[in-house]
Amino acid sequence: MQRVSFNNKNSAFFNALKEKVDVYFKSNNIRETGNFKLYFKTFLLAISAISFYTILVFFTPNFLLSFFLCVLLGINMAGIGFNTMHDGAHGSFSTKTWVNELMGYSLNVMGGSVYLWKYKHNVNHHSFTNIEGMDDDIDIKPWIRVHLDQEKHWYHRFQHIYWAVLYGTTYLLWIFVQDFKKYFTGKIGDLPFRKMDMKEHVIFWITKLMHLFTFLVLPILMVGVANTLIGYAVVVFSCGFVIAVVFQLAHVVEEAVFESPTSDNHKVNVEWAIHQVNTTANFATKSKIVSWFTGGLNFQVEHHLFPRISHIHYPKISQLVRETCEQFGVKYLEFPSVFSALRSHVVHLKYVGRN
Repeated sequence: MQRVSFNNKNSAFFNALKEKVDVYFKSNNIRETGNFKLYFKTFLLAISAISFYTILVFFTPNFLLSFFLCVLLGINMAGIGFNTMHDGAHGSFSTKTWVNELMGYSLNVMGGSVYLWKYKHNVNHHSFTNIEGMDDDIDIKPWIRVHLDQEKHWYHRFQHIYWAVLYGTTYLLWIFVQDFKKYFTGKIGDLPFRKMDMKEHVIFWITKLMHLFTFLVLPILMVGVANTLIGYAVVVFSCGFVIAVVFQLAHVVEEAVFESPTSDNHKVNVEWAIHQVNTTANFATKSKIVSWFTGGLNFQVEHHLFPRISHIHYPKISQLVRETCEQFGVKYLEFPSVFSALRSHVVHLKYVGRN
C-alpha cells in the first residue's frame, strides 16, 4: 500500500507553533530533553519493580497480598513503559544517544522489542495517526471495531461491554503473538519495516527467552506452577489494561477523526500537524498524579506534535498549542478527567459497534 500524504505545502499552523515553542526553550535556556525529575522518577519506578518482583518470587507472602503486589507490579511496568521507555525510544529522555537507547531497551527487559516498537509507534502511529491500514495501533480487529470503515461483526454490538476484559489481554498478545507476527512477516500493519541486522535478531530472541525465564521459569522453581501462572496472569492483565486504556483515551473517543485511504494516492487535505490535532485528545491535564504516572501521555496532542520533546515540558507547551489552535481555528479536543474520557471512549465503542 502506498503511504498516505498530507497537504504540507504551506504548513502555516505548524510553522507558527514551532516558532513559539523554539522561543520558549531559548528564552528560558532549557533543554528539550528530560531533567533530574525524569531521572529520579525512572530510578523510583525501577526500584519499585525490582522490589515487587523480589518480594513475590523470593519472599512470597499470603495469597491476597501477593495478588495485590502482582497488580502493583503490572501497573508499575506500565509506568516504566510510559515514562522511561517511551521518552527513551523517542530520543527525548536525554541528550545522550546511548542513554536514550538504554532507556528504550527497558521494553525488552519487560518482554517486548523496542526495535519493532519504534517502527510501530514512532513511524506508523505518529506519521499516520488514525489512518486505516497505516496506523497499526488502531488495528485491534477483529474483536474491537474503532471506526465505521472497519469491517463489522455481530459481536461488535457488545464491544462496549467486553472491552475491559479484552484490553487486559493486550500485553500478553503483544509480547507472544504480535511481536512474532511482525518479526516473521517483516510488516507492521500493511507497511514493511527495515530488516533487522544480526545484532537485533540476537537481541530479539534473547529478550523473549529472558522474559520467559524471569517471569515463568524462575518463579515456577520458587513458588510452583499454579502460583506462578496466576501471578503472571494478574501482572500482564494489569499492565495490558492500563496501557490499552491510556492509548484509547488519546485516540479512540468521540469527535476524534479517523481516515481511510480511498485510493493508492490518497491524500489528507490538511497539513500533518492539523491532522495530529484532529485525531488526538488530551485528558486530565490538570491532574499532577495522572501526568506523573502516564509520562505526560495525557498531553497526547502535544506529544504528537513534538514527540522528540520530553513529556516534562508538555504542560507549558500546551498553552502555546491551545493559543495556536485558537489562532488557526483548529479544534483542541480535551477531556477534564480520566472518567470523562473513558465515558467518551465507551460511548464511541457503542456507537461504532451498532452502526
